[in-house]
Amino acid sequence: MDFEKRLTEIAGAANVKLEEPMKNHTTFRIGGPARYFVTPENADALILVIGLCRGEEKPFAVIGNGSNLLVSDQGYKGVVISTEKLDHCQVEGNQIRAEAGVKLARMAKQALEHGLAGLEFAAGIPGTVGGALVMNAGAYGSEMKNVLVDAVLLTKDGAVIRRTGEELELGYRTSNIPTEGLTVLEAEVRLQPGDKTEILRVMNDLAAKRREKQPLEYPSAGSTFKRPEGYFAGKLIQDAGLKGYTVGGAQVSEKHSGFVINRGGATAEEVVFLIKQVQKKVMKQFNVMMQPEVRFIGFADTEVRE
Repeated sequence: MDFEKRLTEIAGAANVKLEEPMKNHTTFRIGGPARYFVTPENADALILVIGLCRGEEKPFAVIGNGSNLLVSDQGYKGVVISTEKLDHCQVEGNQIRAEAGVKLARMAKQALEHGLAGLEFAAGIPGTVGGALVMNAGAYGSEMKNVLVDAVLLTKDGAVIRRTGEELELGYRTSNIPTEGLTVLEAEVRLQPGDKTEILRVMNDLAAKRREKQPLEYPSAGSTFKRPEGYFAGKLIQDAGLKGYTVGGAQVSEKHSGFVINRGGATAEEVVFLIKQVQKKVMKQFNVMMQPEVRFIGFADTEVRE
């Protein structure tokens, strides 16, 4: 039986699209077509789809909300697997268990509704629980590491395991999830009882800061670069004279130099060229290597990989 037929049998015909434009599935609004774009109905189907890809040696990439992702203009020749339908989220006492596709904003809202404090930082992060664990997402002085109890993951060998944050080696925008070829299925966080009014106030304050300082009016992948130790990425880029630096439709934001934005019609090639120029100019002036925070898929050029 051919790969496409088996994929359709496992995931369901309605959940498999061919040559799906990835610009429709990334917050950058950039990206060519995925040969196969699959949205498994649940974790069991996700496991089977990944097992099929591994067995048939088909390249695959698991994505969440596409909020930290740049897909090449040529697209992706393999299988893009979206976790968007893995969206079960349940509150039990002071803990919330959420599947990989649950958006962080929704999880934070659930925490607010149940009077649980500790996830306020996540309310404005556009990613999903799975993506948040992969990169230990954080903002305004907190991160997933601070609230995570454990995660359920799929290994390269097809085993389902449970690991704590410590075992996942969660650090600044990093974990061992990608290096070990793991896939997040769900996560559990532990929060603290809090006052709903105060939790909402903190969320609103952080939302106001984001609107004031970040270019939310333009498509982007969020912060483009990791913060170099001892520096601020945005300040280095600005001090290098690159604020507003433009390549085609891609631009270093004039509002916050840590963001590369799509001003309209930007291509992945333009974004990559801009990123490399920023890296070169900051290295030349300050001897600091800027590491992208963005995940790249569909690129042959290994220089743009994380």
